[in-house]
Parts: sequence; C-alpha cells; structure tokens
Amino acid sequence: MRYRKLGRTGMKVSVVGLGTWQFGGEWGRAYTQGEVDAVFDAARDCGINLIDTAECYGDHLSESLIGPAIKRDRDRWLLATKFGHKFNAPFDRDEPRSAADIRAQLDASLKALQTETIDLYQYHSWGDDQFRDDEVLAVLLKAKDQGKVRHIGNSVRKKDYLKQIEASSDRSIETVQVVYNRLSREPEERALPMCIEQDLGVLARTPLASGYLSGKYKPGHRFDPEEVRGRMHKQDQREALLQEAAKIQRDEVPDGVEPARWALGWVLQHPAVSCVIPGCKSPEQVRGNASAAELDMVADDHRLAV
Repeated sequence: MRYRKLGRTGMKVSVVGLGTWQFGGEWGRAYTQGEVDAVFDAARDCGINLIDTAECYGDHLSESLIGPAIKRDRDRWLLATKFGHKFNAPFDRDEPRSAADIRAQLDASLKALQTETIDLYQYHSWGDDQFRDDEVLAVLLKAKDQGKVRHIGNSVRKKDYLKQIEASSDRSIETVQVVYNRLSREPEERALPMCIEQDLGVLARTPLASGYLSGKYKPGHRFDPEEVRGRMHKQDQREALLQEAAKIQRDEVPDGVEPARWALGWVLQHPAVSCVIPGCKSPEQVRGNASAAELDMVADDHRLAV
C-alpha cells in the first residue's frame, strides 16, 4: 500500500480506501457481522486505513456493522462518515439539516460506530444555501472542540458544486469528496485545481463509474431495473457508457492489467487525489482494489511514476 497526506488535515491516508454503502443493504444483499469482519480483515492485511460510510446507508446500519469490525484496533483507522440524510427505505431519503438534526445525527453515528471520535465528518450532498447555514457550522466546530470530530469535510453533489468547493476554507472544510473517474472527468477543469490551491484532501468516489469501468459489463448488457445500476441511467445512457467503457478498455488499458485495477490507478494519477474509495462486496474485491496501489502509474507523493 502507498499513502498520501489528506490535504491540510495532515492525516496519512492509504491511496485506496474502503467504501461501505454496500453494507446498508441497497446493493441487494444483507451482510452479517462475520462477512463484514472478513472484509475488514482483508483491508488490514492490505494496509487500507480509510473507511468511508454515512448515516443513511441503511439508517446507521453500515455504521453499526463497521463499529464492531474495527473496535479492537480503532486507532489504526481513519473513520469518515457523513450527515444530512435519513434513510426511510431503499433509495428513499429525507434531509434533516437543522443544527438540532446534526447534533442528533452525530451522536447516533458515534453510538453506531462505537467510537468517541469521528476522524472526518462530511456534509452529504447539501445545497448551496443549506451549506451556508452558520448554526450548523457552529455545531460542527463545537463538536471539534469537544473531541467528537477531528476534521470537517464535504461530500459534494455530482454537479453544481463549485461554489461550495471555492468556499471550503471559509467554512472550515478540509476535505472534499467528489465523483471522479475516467468516464466523469469534469472535476479536472475547476474543482480539482481549486482543491490543490486550498490544500484540500480529495476523496474520489465511484472511481469505477458504478461498475462500468470494472470490465464485467459489455455493450448490450441489461441491468436489473431494481438494482443500483439499473436505477442510475436510462437504457440509452447505459448503453452509451458501456460503449465508451469498452473503447477505453480496448485503447487505454494495457494488456495483462485488470480493467478495475487500471481504473483506480488512473484516478490516482491526478495530483489532487488523496484516496479512491471503491465499494467492495468481498475480501477478494478488497484485495483486488488494494492492488491498484502497486501500479507504476501511482506515486505516493503525488508525482507520477515514470
């Protein structure tokens, strides 16, 4: 594993992290504690130290599975979670976003995670006006003073997030989580340069483009309309993405390199990116994701290897 500084937090983060939306049940599978423990055992073995979760991944369900899995060695992990949604049912959320809401959510997350401190507490896809709520910020800063939170981050929406990133330093934001992958390169234009200017740590989510870059799906594939990928795009959009992914695999992925591993390494080439946070369903997927850190295209000091 290789490690990078997570912006001005100063925390040393593995370049490959562990995304945990899948533990909330919306990927079509319910996880036992033993299955989650096995995933974290593989992450330990690979040197992964960053966990990204959220309160709305199954109404604190993901958090409640993570807590016992890391309790015995909590200090080795950088634990990131989010606030601002409430799980009602699969793919159905409310948005409790008052100062009182955030106080309650923070305490509920601490309890579910069985920890006294959250290393990185992140806004979760807030609108611009909501993001500028000074009462919410006051709650977050007080939580830092109390030791409940170490650092504040912002997991931005897929679009229309530039004003929030630009205001990060003024709003005590130290990290940004953004959708960035070979099929979604918009952040390269303005978002990632702004992160570099402000020394913000960057967590790149959906680095495999929701599986399109994994190599598992070929043009013409029909996704189950009830599963995650079947909900994300209309069929013509899915087919266009599958066609583009197939072209990338044919023209850009070197022979002998697995497409998913290459896709993660591709994201990590950008000098702004601190860590990619792919999801995983098994210990085998954890190990496959972690192997992206070994590619020559990845450097631990943000300089591209040659």
